[in-house]
Amino acid sequence: MNDIRRTILWVIFGFSMVLLWDQWQGYNGRPATFFPKPGAAAVVNTPATASSAQASSAVPSANTTAAPVTPGQVPSGAAATPNLVSEKIEVVTDVLKLSFDTEGGNLTRSEFIKHNDFVDTSKPFVLLDQSSTRVYNAQTGLIGGNFPTHKSIMRFSGEKSLKDGQNELTLRFESEVMNGVKLVKTYTLQRGSYAIAVKHEVINAGTTNVSPQLYLQLVRDGNKPAGESSFYSTFTGPAVYTEAKKYHKVEFSDIEKNKAEIDKSSPNGYVAMVQHYFATAWLLADGIQRENFVRKVDTNLYAVGMITPLAELAPGQSKTVSAQLFSGPQEEKVLEALAPGLDLVKDYGWLAMLSKPLYWLLDKLFSFIQNWGWSIVALVLLLKIAFYWLNAKAYASMAKMKAINPKIMEMRERLKNDPQKMQQEMMKIYREEKVNPMGGCFPIMIQIPVFIALYWVLLSSVEMRNAPWIGWIHDLSAPDPFFILPLVMTLTTLLQTALNPAPPDPMQAKLMWIMPLVFSVMFFFFPAGLVLYWITNNILSIAQQWMINTRMGVPPQFNLPKFK
Repeated sequence: MNDIRRTILWVIFGFSMVLLWDQWQGYNGRPATFFPKPGAAAVVNTPATASSAQASSAVPSANTTAAPVTPGQVPSGAAATPNLVSEKIEVVTDVLKLSFDTEGGNLTRSEFIKHNDFVDTSKPFVLLDQSSTRVYNAQTGLIGGNFPTHKSIMRFSGEKSLKDGQNELTLRFESEVMNGVKLVKTYTLQRGSYAIAVKHEVINAGTTNVSPQLYLQLVRDGNKPAGESSFYSTFTGPAVYTEAKKYHKVEFSDIEKNKAEIDKSSPNGYVAMVQHYFATAWLLADGIQRENFVRKVDTNLYAVGMITPLAELAPGQSKTVSAQLFSGPQEEKVLEALAPGLDLVKDYGWLAMLSKPLYWLLDKLFSFIQNWGWSIVALVLLLKIAFYWLNAKAYASMAKMKAINPKIMEMRERLKNDPQKMQQEMMKIYREEKVNPMGGCFPIMIQIPVFIALYWVLLSSVEMRNAPWIGWIHDLSAPDPFFILPLVMTLTTLLQTALNPAPPDPMQAKLMWIMPLVFSVMFFFFPAGLVLYWITNNILSIAQQWMINTRMGVPPQFNLPKFK
């Protein structure tokens, strides 16, 4: 039965690896390999969804120009300004360095002053960009006629930098009148905020009624972010949230194959582009009807967005639609305050119900300790205390199994040619010694989801970026530069293995040592915060196991591997 216990433990370990793999797949927006979720309900082609498809196809592509306006098309009373040329407008706040283009009044580049780049840490992190290697823009415009789009040249007015003592910065982009319609975009930036208020004022300067629709979209290439780890992967791509269907990630490949399933019509929610630690999202107030869409714009270029209809405007009338553009780090408390469900861009998968309270507790610990590394250590210690009696039962059961192991080994050798008799004798020994071979398994199984949830908390939390611990660890989100933590983690894992009784089967004995070594190698490339969590868990487990074995009169001993 000792073999049975080990087999069960290996099954538990394998099952936890399956769960991690499934979560990895889900985190990347791929279908789960082992536990696929039911597909989203097919969208009925109601008039609303039909109009959504038509409207999304009508949104001008990122690489197309707006239809030219000739003098004959200019409504009376309005004059076009010829020879307008686009220019870049650089704007700086205390946390953002932004670049706007007067072509469409679009945000084409965002640098985060307080976050450094993954590859070149001497430079600020760039999320939105328009360069030879990256296309990632936030665009808005009008459809429903030959109206101003994100390709129309606009005039800029406003200040370009946030002065000392100033808390707000306002930028204004005003289009020419096109087919009787003028579009004015006003961006309001606030000190310390990554959320930008964007007001769209649509003015009917013509002589006839018009019914334009406003679109807001995020356009991005399908490449993985620079500097992403090869040993673990996180989701990059569009996401759509509505109260009805909740949070839904969309793979670029699904857009390519026209397999994207989203809630296409909703009076609430947001659209976003998500990647590890950072996100960009368009937010409209609840109650504003919008049609959501995802689409392929060009080769390796994709868009996610929403379209909201405006009321019919008579000549001289105007309509204002207020939105928010968030482009920044996935700080959970900030996201929760901005909009319902926005915190879900920090994706914990199906373990969110465990991960969110774990993050809350980690954040509370940080508020006292003021060091994320020690907060991780404290959190694991609290979890160990919470599960102390479960662990005590598991280790006590293992200690009893270890105490009777010599008797089991002698019996196995004596009856090795009579498997049936061996099984009977083994059950007899367990009954006489009052040992439950399953006693060490169930307490461990209960804890597995909690520690997997903590794994995702530490992997997903942008607070770990640039967060120091001690000495040489200056960034808990980056691998240990000197591999000290992974080496310690490997040693503690091997020590745990050595404390367990050696399996009688030679193949099992080899696996007991090879598997921890293979598992440890991965951690040489994992973020330091994750390795620190695992080391703390190992050390506390070893200490508890040692204490319980000693208390039960089973002196700890090291069983070294035999690979002969």
